[in-house]
Amino acid sequence: MKTKNSYVSSSALLLLFAGFLVFFPAILPAAGHPGETNQKLAVPEIGAYTGAYVDFGDGEDDVTLESLEKFEKMVGKHQAIIAFGNFWGEQKFALKSAQIVSRYGAIPLIFWSPWDKPYAEGMIPGRFNLYNILSGMWDAYIDKWAEDARDFGKPLLVAWGIEMNGTWFPWSGYYYGGGQKDLINNPSEPLGPKIYKAAYRYVVDRVRAKGAKNISWVFHVNNHSFPADKSWNRYAAYYPGSNYVDWLGLSVYGKLSKSMNWSSFYDVFHLAYEEINKIDPTKPVMVAEWGVGEYPRDGNKAEWFEKSFREYQENFSHIKAAVYWHERWQNPDESYSNLRVNSSPEALTAYRQGVQDPYWISRPRFRMGK
Repeated sequence: MKTKNSYVSSSALLLLFAGFLVFFPAILPAAGHPGETNQKLAVPEIGAYTGAYVDFGDGEDDVTLESLEKFEKMVGKHQAIIAFGNFWGEQKFALKSAQIVSRYGAIPLIFWSPWDKPYAEGMIPGRFNLYNILSGMWDAYIDKWAEDARDFGKPLLVAWGIEMNGTWFPWSGYYYGGGQKDLINNPSEPLGPKIYKAAYRYVVDRVRAKGAKNISWVFHVNNHSFPADKSWNRYAAYYPGSNYVDWLGLSVYGKLSKSMNWSSFYDVFHLAYEEINKIDPTKPVMVAEWGVGEYPRDGNKAEWFEKSFREYQENFSHIKAAVYWHERWQNPDESYSNLRVNSSPEALTAYRQGVQDPYWISRPRFRMGK
């Protein structure tokens, strides 16, 4: 195993760090601040919020009011949730993007990801590795981000360190010991999930200490775990606890590349739906990302949309929000993955018809939080 920059990956140092991060002192909450709000997104009793990520560029953060209004006109429905990225390499809260989304009339869903910009999936941990976070190296940044999020003064959804049960992001439990056991501390837990949970709690505690009561925290996993069939890499192993989570979130995709098989929405979702509902039945669940590519030789995208909208209501009624990933990108083999709802006229028609159902709530509703 190699060591690069400030991250550590040897088994011996993993055990040493595990001993270091068993306990962190509680952070006392701050006093009130001008503009502070403790409003949170309300959970609908009937129906689910509709939302989207609208192809905001390579950094996933080039949010414009024009793009939101154009998407709304295309699909014939206002969006209650708008998702976008906010990477630690930017070293600032995405205030402009949050303001645009708020002006549009939606609640921002911020994917707050500890890596640099520009980024590339499959990179090993760098300067924002979980050890550096836990050591306090990025406390000043976290605190300033929290203050700016608080001063934004309107409700936010924040998903930190998403899809940690995969291997494509550098905060994955895979890179922090995976299923190796912590032999120093009790209880003996798999190191990868343990270190991730400690970092998640550390970040949330610091943000809350700055009075950012307007944030609803989203614990966001991928529908399929990689490595698969490993008990240490299941959703529950990473769950930081009910006190740190407001919503449970899932990424659920159909066929995304030429090498993948065509699968129905039900096939890619039902097992994940069952698993995530078992983690904490008291929490609402959102599909924080969903979509499918246009591959007419393999499957019918319009039909995929038709069935998925029907199945949300008939089989997955515990889902209270769904955020469609409207994007097209080029792959290394020069093929394209086109998830956009208008990848074909038939797909757009099917999406428009599905989202028109009153079941899909087009405006966010709020409640007073803690």
